[in-house]
Amino acid sequence: MDSGWGLVAKPARKRARAGSGAPGGSRNEEPGEGGADEAVAFIAEQTAALRKLAERHKLHMLHYLLGMTQLEADEHLRLRTKRKLS
Repeated sequence: MDSGWGLVAKPARKRARAGSGAPGGSRNEEPGEGGADEAVAFIAEQTAALRKLAERHKLHMLHYLLGMTQLEADEHLRLRTKRKLS
């Protein structure tokens, strides 16, 4: 039974830029993409859905690891929100 660890995935293709740049945006962000906080919120949301899927299929280690990922993302957001309020 192959676990898939030996497979090499193709690199993801970048989306075409929608213009020359966004004023006031980060240099590392594509136009139309959110910042780090938005990315972490998205990761937390998607991780929750994946965690439910792992639980449904009794994939205990994946369920645990995704739970840890979700906790880390939630903690990151909580700390960022706390710093912004200070």
